[in-house]
Amino acid sequence: MRLNRRDFLRGCAHGALGGVGAYSALGSLGLLDAAMAAGSGTIFPDYKALVCVFLHGGNDSFNTIVPRDTTHHAVYAASRGALTVPLGDLIAVDPLADGLPGDGALYGLHPQMSALAGLFNGGQAGIVANVGTLIRPTTQQAYQQGTVALPPQLFSHEDQANIWQTSRPDDGNAAGWGGRIADLMHAGNPNQNQSMLVSLESQALFQRGDVVNQYVMSSYGVEEIGYLDAWGNEAGVAAFNALRQEGTQAHVFERSYARATNSSIANYQAIGAALNSAGDVTTAFPNSRLGRQLRMVARLIKARNALNLRRQIFFVSLGGFDTHGSQASVHPQLLADLSQSLKAFYDATVELALPGNVTAFTASDFGRTVSINGDGTDHGWGGHHFVVGGAVRGRRFYGRMPSLAQNGNPDDAGYGQLIPTLSVDQYAATLARWFGLGETGIDDILPNLANFGSRNLGFLNL
Repeated sequence: MRLNRRDFLRGCAHGALGGVGAYSALGSLGLLDAAMAAGSGTIFPDYKALVCVFLHGGNDSFNTIVPRDTTHHAVYAASRGALTVPLGDLIAVDPLADGLPGDGALYGLHPQMSALAGLFNGGQAGIVANVGTLIRPTTQQAYQQGTVALPPQLFSHEDQANIWQTSRPDDGNAAGWGGRIADLMHAGNPNQNQSMLVSLESQALFQRGDVVNQYVMSSYGVEEIGYLDAWGNEAGVAAFNALRQEGTQAHVFERSYARATNSSIANYQAIGAALNSAGDVTTAFPNSRLGRQLRMVARLIKARNALNLRRQIFFVSLGGFDTHGSQASVHPQLLADLSQSLKAFYDATVELALPGNVTAFTASDFGRTVSINGDGTDHGWGGHHFVVGGAVRGRRFYGRMPSLAQNGNPDDAGYGQLIPTLSVDQYAATLARWFGLGETGIDDILPNLANFGSRNLGFLNL
């Protein structure tokens, strides 16, 4: 059999990565680039962090960002009925002339989102309109006639949340796109023993890589092996430590378990020491689950030099957005938490003199339906998202805001679910490019990106 250069290098990379599937999840030679870069000695000269804020359950973005001119608000109110946010309650957002929403409407944020509206109007936040899971651009006609490939299990929480986090609707076993970015970029961190992926929400699919393992911790700090500190357990600790000593295990599974345990202990000791050394931030955060998570992210960013990391990706989350009922009482509280927590986090990056080096962005299972079911909304498709940070080209809408009409709506898939006009691939590519990933790497992690016209939505300064 004739072996060409590409096949030869693939085989070498596969072996160098210790049996990891070097290209199975990426569909190309992306991890080969990472393996080669690992020996190049190239270290990132600056610091950057991405922070994914995942809104579990599917945020109703149509009650988050609402038309505030009389004509468009009347169309919205006709669809929303009892869930209508009154026009006079909306907090105006004032986009620049080159960042208008594209439908001729004026918009405002929900009255509980004054902090985030302030960031938008101050130029530190942007709105990305009608983003969703897609394989290729889709119209109402193509959707209804079945002439275009669609993501599997549309409108299903688990499936759509997974596709949002992997951006691979064609591959149910794919790693997360945050993890795939880390696979290609981890070699640029000076500290190769510490993961650049940190999840504050147990194991996150978004953070799952093929080469880089995510580190999971709580908003209160590192989680240690309590058994090692149990009082009066000296004999048990000695036996445990003997079992995990390098080279003392006969079975491959025992060796693997010992290495994983030792790695975990080394990681939490290093992170705990770095956090103690760096100290807390002085910015006040909401005492909510999301607020505490983002405060810990800010503390980890403050500890970046002690950890010797130049690139980090974080995952935090806020749940409760599956508002089939009681939306009028539940949703405002969630939006207030999101708004205040993101504002506090941005303020913390200013405190750390890093506002242009950290970008936070929202993601969610899907949007909600434009139509209502009484006192709630149902599973939708496309939805709007926020990007926050000093590098954001703020005071702008990106993409086209959809029609909110209940009848005769060209953006409606059929039951009030609005068809996305921007793909998760485009959203992810724009973030990855700012983070420092090259075009070849972007194609590796987002193979469906080639199906869309724009590779860069322009919401970040490069």
